[in-house]
Amino acid sequence: MRQYSAVLMGAVVLVSAMLAGTAGAAGATDASPAIAQDGQAAVTFDGQTSGGSTVVDEVRLPEGGFVTIHDSSLGDGAVLGSVVGSSAYLESGTHEDVTVHLEKPLSEDDTLFAMAHTDSDDDRVYSFVSSNGEADGPYTVDGDIVMADAEVTVSADLEMSEQPTTGDSVVVDRVELAEGGFVTVHDSTIADGAVFESIRGTSTYLEAGVHENVRVTLDDPLTGDETVYPMAHRDSNDNEAYDFATSEGAEDGPYANGNGDPVMAPTGVTVSDDAAVSFENQSTGGSSVVVDEIFVPEGGFVTMHDSTIADGAVFESIRGTSAYLEAGLHRDVVVHLDDELDEDDTLFGMAHQDTNDNNKYDFPASEGEEDGPYTTDGDIVMDDGDVTVSAAVSASAQSSDGTTMTIDRVDLSEGGFVTVHDASLFEGDVFGSVVGTSEYLEAGTHENVEVTFDERLTASQTVVPMAHQDTNGDETYDFAASEGEDDGPYTANGEAVVDTAKLTVPATVDAMDQEGNGETITVESVTLHDGGFVTVHDSTLADGAVFDSVRGTSAYLGPGTHEDVEITLDEPLTSDDDVFAMAHQDTDADEAYDFLESEGAADGPYAAAGGPIMSPASITVEGDDTDGMDDGSMDGEDGSNEMSDQDGDDEMAEESGDSVPGFGITAALVALLGAAAIARRAD
Repeated sequence: MRQYSAVLMGAVVLVSAMLAGTAGAAGATDASPAIAQDGQAAVTFDGQTSGGSTVVDEVRLPEGGFVTIHDSSLGDGAVLGSVVGSSAYLESGTHEDVTVHLEKPLSEDDTLFAMAHTDSDDDRVYSFVSSNGEADGPYTVDGDIVMADAEVTVSADLEMSEQPTTGDSVVVDRVELAEGGFVTVHDSTIADGAVFESIRGTSTYLEAGVHENVRVTLDDPLTGDETVYPMAHRDSNDNEAYDFATSEGAEDGPYANGNGDPVMAPTGVTVSDDAAVSFENQSTGGSSVVVDEIFVPEGGFVTMHDSTIADGAVFESIRGTSAYLEAGLHRDVVVHLDDELDEDDTLFGMAHQDTNDNNKYDFPASEGEEDGPYTTDGDIVMDDGDVTVSAAVSASAQSSDGTTMTIDRVDLSEGGFVTVHDASLFEGDVFGSVVGTSEYLEAGTHENVEVTFDERLTASQTVVPMAHQDTNGDETYDFAASEGEDDGPYTANGEAVVDTAKLTVPATVDAMDQEGNGETITVESVTLHDGGFVTVHDSTLADGAVFDSVRGTSAYLGPGTHEDVEITLDEPLTSDDDVFAMAHQDTDADEAYDFLESEGAADGPYAAAGGPIMSPASITVEGDDTDGMDDGSMDGEDGSNEMSDQDGDDEMAEESGDSVPGFGITAALVALLGAAAIARRAD
């Protein structure tokens, strides 16, 4: 097992010494170093509320790097374990209002430390934890670590923009909740003290985290222009039902900010009968476009017309129409084009009614008798945008075990690939930044495209999905091998077609096929960003034996990377088998593995993309003469292959070096993740 380096131990000493010079440990409130001179690193960090992210007021990085958020365990010397989030790479210079999303959200109010970190390996990826402190250490000035502390209150955050409404619903732009809950919309009478009577509607239950474009249906519709007060509410009794009004305020009260006031965002809304459309310039593969915003007061559609509409080609200009849109405001509406674009053009997004109330677009079929366009003051409601035929890529923030990521949408005009680059692309490392590429994609729109990485990523980072052509027509990605001669990126307006997304990698596991006596198993490498354990499950895990499949567990492993972790099995293997090395958390922070005795309530697995992070490996037991595994199958008592219907899991298990989040093993394991989360909330 790799031991912590001298660099890391030195960092522990530095942090401890610096804290000793302040008010001491977690309660320190003046941990900033002496005022830095021009050109030296510096951080300013003020008290605030957090729903899962923090804002660093100012950070100065002379040579570029990151600003990292540590929790109060830093005061106890937990240099790696105290890391709860880090910014994307920041260029050299001064940066203001830097938002840092917390990968390990706070469960209670805490003193947080914003620390300036270097990019010592020049890869623009924050790898301080995964490298055991050997890379990307903190900036120092006169021997002191450059950081500042602030009191942070666990709470929520809301954003809502002014908007039209039918009166029946509103859309809250962004909601960030520390512990899950709801968004309740109050009318302006709340300002007069009508706490319960002002409630107009409440969202469905929202998990902890960030939610965008949350539609709230109003049980008591608005009848005129109004200032509404969207308010973040807790789920204090953990039943995922909004009980604030029925309990007369005893349950599910509002989140509060640092001043004790409810977290809300007063916003003006206009009850309107006038439709509206916003359609911005964009690139596309020709198969689909995205309408930024549309308001349809009585429901309807948004139809894309090409530029021939200007010549009077009312029906011939139609390229595609959205699905039916219920009355109200809609954002980021994807419209698939029935008549694909093959050259750049100006398109018109037009708001159409549903005049016959059948939720079907009948305008061309009825020759204009049905579902005509919305009009305002006699003018058709539409907006135009210049569309470049090339490609489009869209990816969202997600968790990963470091081996794959999912691209939400790829639209390619002539077929090709979507390649994922790391942040070194921004430094000009065009080829070295490639971390993985999709299979060949035909021309058209593709959703939920999985990209497997060439090498495992062990650190959370910003990645750059890029649309690439297949210039030589061989359906093989040759960009790097040809040094850019073939399969270059799609471009629009002189720029490569890309998107960016935050990839969170909470843990990784590498377990290789091996031969032994069945009493011990060696896990080649494990990275745990919050510490924990590696547990070995046997193949009965595939049958839903979540607890009974556990054969052995490592000693407690601190945050960071550990190599050649030897696990002694409590119940040795007596025959060849496929096992699963699974990364487990230490949720109760007692450094003891309590998953079994707590029946999953404590120390559950690390998860990514909705499933546990683990790695399969085939174990050959010396002296095992049984031949039931000779063909690689796992036979049940009746001789049947129990894994044959596991949606391709046999094939994945053969790739023993890959962690397989989710794996498709059983719904039981996914349910267990949820049960453990509920148990932790109850605690």
